[in-house]
Amino acid sequence: MSQTLTAVDLTVDGLGYRVDGIDLLQGASLHLRAGTVTGLLGPNGSGKSTMLRLVVGALPASAGTIAVTEDGTSIDLASMRRRERARRMALVEQDTHAEVPLLVRDVVALGRIPHERRFASAVEGEAIVADAIERAGVSALADRSFDTLSGGERQRVQLARALAQQPRVLLLDEPTNHLDLAAQLDMVRLLREVADTGVAVLVALHDLAQAAQTCDEVVVLRSGEVAAVGDPHEVLSPALLAQVWRVRGEWVTGTHGRALVVSPL
Repeated sequence: MSQTLTAVDLTVDGLGYRVDGIDLLQGASLHLRAGTVTGLLGPNGSGKSTMLRLVVGALPASAGTIAVTEDGTSIDLASMRRRERARRMALVEQDTHAEVPLLVRDVVALGRIPHERRFASAVEGEAIVADAIERAGVSALADRSFDTLSGGERQRVQLARALAQQPRVLLLDEPTNHLDLAAQLDMVRLLREVADTGVAVLVALHDLAQAAQTCDEVVVLRSGEVAAVGDPHEVLSPALLAQVWRVRGEWVTGTHGRALVVSPL
């Protein structure tokens, strides 16, 4: 039941976040295009999670603007009510802690809250939730209590919740964290499928080789600033990898195309 959504681009300009006089993010700018997967890369502490939370509105920005463009009209997200923003954007965070036991299907159904309205069709909402559960590969967990799940299982359930939200911009913070190799590949495949429906996907990743294979574009953060933006094959150069991550990087060509191989300096 996946569908092509209204195309929405997102533009972040000069975004900043300061805590106790310390800039955790400063002057960060990026542009997300509908139908593409953009990788948010950088060492631990570079500001990836902070940027995602600022974009979705979970943190108040100390500088900069965030706007979506739909049907040719640019809208500042700061002017939107929380529900309006939630109809356009969803965030899947890296770790989720459940304090109240809920069934998995009820957790996924939380994604429909921004779309609830009086006299709305309950049948349509249930169908969207069921589709999200299936697409995220958690059908077998639907009647389990969320607080009994492993970290990887919770990650996939939270993705299903985000899919049920039907966002035009999907943000994910290390979505392959806690997942085994097969589940990581499934997650990457699903992100591409989501983008193909017209969604702009921004995903924070720590696996550079995976980002190089998955993303149409990458944004590299270093110490809270954007160090590079562009095609991963061009941006992830040996010089940048050595400078930002202190690793040796090499692009090799095999039967399945070019792949990035990294090793310690």
